[in-house]
Amino acid sequence: MLMSLGIALGSPAALATDTAISLPTESTAVLDLAKSLTTVQKENLDQRLADFEQETGWKLRVLTQLERTPRQAIKKLWSLDDHSVLILAQPQEGNILNFSIGDAVYQILPRNFWLEVQNRLGNKYYIQQNGEDQAILTAINSIEVCLRRDGCSVMPGISDEQWVFTLIASILGGLICGFGAQPRNAEELFSWRWALMFSPLWGILFFAFGVAPVMARTSDWLPLMRNIAGFLFACIGVILVGSGPSTTTES
Repeated sequence: MLMSLGIALGSPAALATDTAISLPTESTAVLDLAKSLTTVQKENLDQRLADFEQETGWKLRVLTQLERTPRQAIKKLWSLDDHSVLILAQPQEGNILNFSIGDAVYQILPRNFWLEVQNRLGNKYYIQQNGEDQAILTAINSIEVCLRRDGCSVMPGISDEQWVFTLIASILGGLICGFGAQPRNAEELFSWRWALMFSPLWGILFFAFGVAPVMARTSDWLPLMRNIAGFLFACIGVILVGSGPSTTTES
C-alpha cells in the first residue's frame, strides 16, 4: 500500500487524477515531464536508481510534472509496491516536493523524515538558491542514505540555519552555566554547587538543542566542535567578568 504525503499534508491531490499522457514503453526510473533535469542528469539518475534497486531492493522513482499526474498509468509503468518511493516534483506548486511512500519504507522512514525533506528542499527559497534539479537530487540522496542505514528519524545533513540555531543555543547555555558558576567569595574560582543548580537550564540548551541535533544529522565534527567552543567561551567569559569586581574589592 502506498501513502501519499502530498495528500496527507493538504497539498493538491498529487495522485488523484488520470491524464492522457504518453508514457515511455522502455524501462526507466525517471519521468521528467516538467524538464526539471538536464539530459545528462536524467540519464545518470536513471542508472543510479536502477543500481540502487538491484543492490538494496528498494524502488525509487522520480516523476516531474506541470499539471496532473497520470496515476493509473504510472502505477502500471512502475509497479509501485510497499518497497517503493515515488518522488513527485511539481514546479508550479509552492513546495515542489511530494512523496508517495510504500508501507515498508514508512516503517523505517517516519513522517518527520519526509516532512523535513519536503520543507528543507522543496521551498521556494531553496529552489531559488539551488534550482529544482538540486532539490530533487538532494532529496534522493537523503532517501538513499537513510534506506542504506535501515532508517533515519531526521534528514541527514544540517543546514546553515539549523546549525546557527544550535550554536545560539550552545552559547546561551554557556552564558547560563557561567552565571551559575561565578565565584561567590574570594576563596573559590568556580562555584560547582551553583553551576549544578542551574544545570537543568544550561544542560537542556547545550545538550538537547546544541549538541543532539548536530550529532543526529551529521558525522562532521566541525559544527559540533564549534558549538562546544561557543559554550566554553561563553561560560568562561561570564565567569571572568563576574570574578573581576570581586578580585578588585579584595585587593
